[in-house]
Amino acid sequence: MLEFVNVSKSFWTGKQRKVILDRASFRVELGNSLGILAANGTGKTTLINMMAGLEKPDEGRIIRTSRVSFPLGFMGGVVNKHTGTENARYIARLYGLDPDYVEAFCRYLCDIGEYFDMPVGTYSSGMRARFSFSLLLALEFDIYLIDEGMPSTTDVEFNRKAGTVLQERLAKATVVIVSHQATILEKYCRSGAVLRDGKLYMFDTLEEAKQMYNYETQS
Repeated sequence: MLEFVNVSKSFWTGKQRKVILDRASFRVELGNSLGILAANGTGKTTLINMMAGLEKPDEGRIIRTSRVSFPLGFMGGVVNKHTGTENARYIARLYGLDPDYVEAFCRYLCDIGEYFDMPVGTYSSGMRARFSFSLLLALEFDIYLIDEGMPSTTDVEFNRKAGTVLQERLAKATVVIVSHQATILEKYCRSGAVLRDGKLYMFDTLEEAKQMYNYETQS
């Protein structure tokens, strides 16, 4: 379970205070994947980062009783001067997993050959995306966090392999996706929510959330 209890978060932009959440309370239950619709600039990334523990709320509590992933595509914890091998083994130890397994899994899924033994800082943007996605899938979580949908690479084979593994993970896990478009949410999420003006409006179905979101965006 992942629960927000009276959580508030805001930023000072230099001209005004931008409110991301205002005393928001909601719960993500295991087995009920949640799609959150939010317009650009409303704080999607901040919300997902708070779920992951990468950002702290100004007020309130965030309770995690399940294994919650870092956001898909997040490269925090990865050291550019270290190789893919070194990073994979380091991340494995952080999560208490077998470094040999995590290294072998990432090496197989990335399929970047000799570059896996080179510093991550030398990787192209596409290789970095493949490496970060492989790390995420090597670590099994109860709740997976996705900001704005799947990472895209130009490598068809990688997308096929990674997509297959992700489907296997999501068959046993729960996903929270935050996006300004409903398309990706429809594939994975049963319940829905709308983030607007610091409030998170929860709905039993994604269709109800879409109706509110579409009405607001068209008004």
